[in-house]
Amino acid sequence: MTDTPHPDPELRPVEASTIPDPERITLATLRDVLALGWRDFARAPLYGLLFSAFYVLGGIILYTIFYASAAEYWFIPIAVGFPILAPFAATGLYEVSRRLDAGEALGLSSVALIVFAQKDRQVPSMAMFILLVFMFWVFMAHTIFALFFGLSPITGSTLSMLFSGNGLMMLLVGSAVGGVMASLFFALTVVSLPLLLDREVDFISAMIASFACVTTNPLVMALWAAIIAASLFLSMVPLFLGLFIALPVFGHATWHLYRRLLPQDA
Repeated sequence: MTDTPHPDPELRPVEASTIPDPERITLATLRDVLALGWRDFARAPLYGLLFSAFYVLGGIILYTIFYASAAEYWFIPIAVGFPILAPFAATGLYEVSRRLDAGEALGLSSVALIVFAQKDRQVPSMAMFILLVFMFWVFMAHTIFALFFGLSPITGSTLSMLFSGNGLMMLLVGSAVGGVMASLFFALTVVSLPLLLDREVDFISAMIASFACVTTNPLVMALWAAIIAASLFLSMVPLFLGLFIALPVFGHATWHLYRRLLPQDA
């Protein structure tokens, strides 16, 4: 299949819709992509701060609403599931890293144009999938909460409730269910969005390719998932402010990881 040039020169031609078999990577690859992620953030910090601001402000607003309603405990599943939405917002960061790699000029308008142009491709379908997963997680979290506290009055602080007998069991069950969901979601999306941005493929094929990347490198990718999860959790503790650093670095690093897993010349 040959590429079809896009009439707008700012929107580069898409590549042939072929997906190579995933490459094997090592722990050294993770160190390399993290270093490259930090390098890209340091070279173009404005973009990372801008895209992260949506998450930071959104998290603060949500917490304020739940706190004002004296329902902070409902904010917990939202905060835990919040990183699910991160890959979609990182689309602009992938484009920034692509341009830095290619030596192309950066500009807010040109990057925004590329991101906006994704509405006519497969990214909206992927975004819908991500939102559905997030909504399903919130539903499951509320269901698990109701199973353990549905007939009990909500008294005391959130911490005392969570560390009660029912609270500990709820955390155990919720962690198990959330862990399974998060693992499957990670496998399906870890390189899906950079792949959709970079090549002309449908979102189902992108998720299959992402899953293949994980199954080809199960231990390394499991460690990558653990690093992301721990970093994002720690970043959310101080009023989400750590996301100003974590999201851009991991967003840029994900682009470079995608390049290592599915190289252009494969």
